[in-house]
Amino acid sequence: MSTFREWTREKLKERFGLKRIPNHPILLEWFEKALPIEVDAYEEETLRRWREQMLLYVDYWSEDELKMKFIGNIITLVNYDTEELSAFANRALDGTVDGEYISGNPDFMVARGKQEVKSPFFCLHEYKKELDNNSPDPAGQCLVAMLVAQQKNMDTPKMAGKPLYGSYVIGRNWFFMILDGVAYSISKAFDATDAADTMQILKLLKSHKQTIFEIWGDE
Repeated sequence: MSTFREWTREKLKERFGLKRIPNHPILLEWFEKALPIEVDAYEEETLRRWREQMLLYVDYWSEDELKMKFIGNIITLVNYDTEELSAFANRALDGTVDGEYISGNPDFMVARGKQEVKSPFFCLHEYKKELDNNSPDPAGQCLVAMLVAQQKNMDTPKMAGKPLYGSYVIGRNWFFMILDGVAYSISKAFDATDAADTMQILKLLKSHKQTIFEIWGDE
């Protein structure tokens, strides 16, 4: 029995055989699908205002302030909620992977359900600062949440065997990742105080929303 906080990528490799693949085709496909995504004038102006706030204050924000003042806002802008799907914050996620019971509360998930998490599609973990981070491996914590979600999805025919998508945030830096079986891949850092990078962050989230609808068929 263990919690998300206890896992690092090294431990995940030793226990479950997870291996990092640079530029995994599924990660590259995600980025390619994001390229033509449209960002309207309202979204662009909103991003500009949030980016300016980040530039001025992100070094001072706590983890909760980072969630409230930027991450939550950009998630709301994407608007994952539909009749069947929901954006969940700090909800329990647990499961047994290869005989190991693992539990935790991802900071954010997109999943089927309204009150209970079913069929997760996306996991996100956020942390306040790279130099003031008590977690030994935020990527590992996000990855183990995705591993549990992957196992949970085996009971849902539409999701069984499908890759999991995720992101972790350290201060201004966003990293995007995929898990396909035991293979995973992590993107370069996207700086939320940079205009082009902020636009790419929004496009990647909107692109993944389209991928969810393609898999689940519910918009």
